[in-house]
Amino acid sequence: MTNAMAAGGEALHFRVDDGDPRDRLDKLVVHLLERAGRATSRAAVQRWIAAGRILVDGEPARASVAVRTGALVDIRPEGPAPSAATADPGVVIPVVYEDEHLLVIDKPAGLVVHPARGHESGTLVNGLLALPGFALAPADPRDPMGHVRPGIVHRLDRGTSGLLVVAKDEPTREALKARFARHEIEREYAAIVAGEARDATYDTLHGRHPTDRLRYTSWMRSDAGRSDAGRSDAGRSDAGRSDAGRSDAGARATAPRRAVTHVRVLERLGDAATVVACSLETGRTHQIRVHLAERGRTPILGDPLYGKPPKKPAVRAIAEELGRQALHARVLGFIHPATREPVRWESALPADMRKALDQLRRLATRSSI
Repeated sequence: MTNAMAAGGEALHFRVDDGDPRDRLDKLVVHLLERAGRATSRAAVQRWIAAGRILVDGEPARASVAVRTGALVDIRPEGPAPSAATADPGVVIPVVYEDEHLLVIDKPAGLVVHPARGHESGTLVNGLLALPGFALAPADPRDPMGHVRPGIVHRLDRGTSGLLVVAKDEPTREALKARFARHEIEREYAAIVAGEARDATYDTLHGRHPTDRLRYTSWMRSDAGRSDAGRSDAGRSDAGRSDAGRSDAGARATAPRRAVTHVRVLERLGDAATVVACSLETGRTHQIRVHLAERGRTPILGDPLYGKPPKKPAVRAIAEELGRQALHARVLGFIHPATREPVRWESALPADMRKALDQLRRLATRSSI
């Protein structure tokens, strides 16, 4: 493979190998770009194909065409569409720390981090754009979506509360991204889970669910037949050590990646629930929610995607009143990119989780009498 990695639509050139997925051009291009470190969505690739920006042996081709081994694929990436995000000073951003390089916020549950389908406004990004020092920037090849998500280097799900760092300048953004990639960020979450959890380390592959596109799963094909995958340290599986494999179940998805979550029991609430701390070595989408539900068989209380209504009516009522997954990012720490000093913040449980916890404690006390 030879390629030109500069921005601005300069062509990338690939020679198709026998081991590449060749049944459809669009899937092939997604695979080739990801292998080259230029991960791109299939929808974007299909737009490029329709615009004639992808050639096979010098000729335009359809997205559905099969590609022969040895073919030359030329790709002229198109810059991302400009964001329509606008400043919204009405978005309340609870800032716990700020300096000239970054800020740390305590995100409330219900706040979406960046605009997406169904959430075009009222997001954290809309609020950031109303603050001094934040503005929509031109596309940057090192941060392809940075012009859409200014300063965002990681995110929390809408229903998850807690600490989130936002970069205020380009060097800080790149430094924080590198620290996340090298797993040098301290992150710990508190969760209330349904059932009796245990101390464990879950070390698995993690990727899109093959049939439900809203969900992720740790039961990837590479885990097949590994009965010890993702169990406690004593039976730790080495599944997921490599990022090279791909699951071809269903539609082509992002390659499965290793996910590691350490779970520590903080408080037992009878047999109905457990309070746990979850620390991350990796930060995959829905990672904690997936590991607790699939591997621990103790889904997070109130999780609408990975959990089920608790069997006990009293516990079910508590989950319904909470109205979201009981997950809170309570610790965030790293080496400050500018000062080189260690920085660390802690966040107490928000009021809704404290109320649910108090109710579960009273329920556990009554059950033990």
